[in-house]
Amino acid sequence: MRSKLDKLSDTLVKMLRARGMEGRLREYRIHGQWDRAVGATIARHAQPYSLRGKKMALIVDSPAWMQQLSLLKPDIIERVNRSLGHNAIRDITLKLGEVTPRGKETGERPVPSELTRDEREKIENALREITDAEIRESVRRVMEKDFLAKKGRKK
Repeated sequence: MRSKLDKLSDTLVKMLRARGMEGRLREYRIHGQWDRAVGATIARHAQPYSLRGKKMALIVDSPAWMQQLSLLKPDIIERVNRSLGHNAIRDITLKLGEVTPRGKETGERPVPSELTRDEREKIENALREITDAEIRESVRRVMEKDFLAKKGRKK
């Protein structure tokens, strides 16, 4: 059973890579494990904003926390990489901004809940070639979250 799950995950990663979405998947993994990786105190004052290659940008809520986190960069990099099980990031940049409170029940940050008709059509067009229903639904969820996350950042 384990080998089938491994093959499915390998297939999903290959498909996302082919569509240029592998980086977004890594970014979602970091967002999903951020609180657990760095701890509640740091997570209240900083959160991942973007990931470009192996460079992660963090939004930090105050200059004092920017100073503190600049000293903790090596530790944060180590914690995130340990949490993910591989060296996903090598460097961190800090940017002053508003840290969005995360939902206590889900651990997810709030995002707009509706996709436009154009966005839904783009998703459906991208999914047409995927014949496996389970993989198609997994990719659909990733793409929907990607569109919604982009909307959340624009606000």
